[in-house]
Amino acid sequence: MSWIQRTALLLIIVGAVNWGLIGLFQYDLVAGLFGGGEQSAVLSRLIYTAVGISGLIAISLYFIPAAQNSDVKTDAAVEHE
Repeated sequence: MSWIQRTALLLIIVGAVNWGLIGLFQYDLVAGLFGGGEQSAVLSRLIYTAVGISGLIAISLYFIPAAQNSDVKTDAAVEHE
């Protein structure tokens, strides 16, 4: 995975935890930390946007073959070297 994909995954996890808190406790962690009770603060909106873009980046992970996505070389990859 590239650093962009790893960063996207981290932001997706942040978004998932935030949605879990909203669903369970009606508490928006991002808005609570970065301002605004309703998603109107500029910094909060930037974070929401980054999480959304990260979701779009993560879609590309579904189209990467498993062998290419893994750091461990398969037997077929070793034979071709």
